[in-house]
Amino acid sequence: SEKEENTIIDIFKNIKNEYDANIDKFSQNIIVAQVDLLLNYAERFYQRQFITRKKNNHQILSQLETVLTDYFNSDELASNGVATVQYVADALNVSPNYLSSLLKSLTGQNSQQHIHEKLIEKAKEKLSTTSLSVSEIAYELGFEHAQSLSKLFKRKTDLSPLEFRQSFNWWYFRRCLT
Repeated sequence: SEKEENTIIDIFKNIKNEYDANIDKFSQNIIVAQVDLLLNYAERFYQRQFITRKKNNHQILSQLETVLTDYFNSDELASNGVATVQYVADALNVSPNYLSSLLKSLTGQNSQQHIHEKLIEKAKEKLSTTSLSVSEIAYELGFEHAQSLSKLFKRKTDLSPLEFRQSFNWWYFRRCLT
């Protein structure tokens, strides 16, 4: 907006005036303070866009879910590997940095964390509904090595894939008994 633009221009004028004035022992601190103020306003204006574009932002969140679901259900996964932030951003027609900032402001998670959540969701689904080995599941989810899936799974769930499968089978078995 014009008000925001004037704020930024005023800060630049203050910096220039201080620079052009007689330099004294306070000049550097005053210029640094103005630059700090400029950066704070820039961050405020940048973050404000996420608040003022709520409807559009929620559409992007919904589209993100669709893009990830489609990718994880496609044949591309095994051949192209795990979806990258760049792939998702391109599919949504936004920059990777914008997407991560938007998601962080809406959900508290960045783009990579959303991709990992979807991966774990798919891994849990395959572990609980198939008899595929962890290596086979890892390959189907786009990992070159089963250890990569196991490490990510353990970090996100505090269980190894096999421990999850066993706990799920135990839970399912107990549920069937009642």
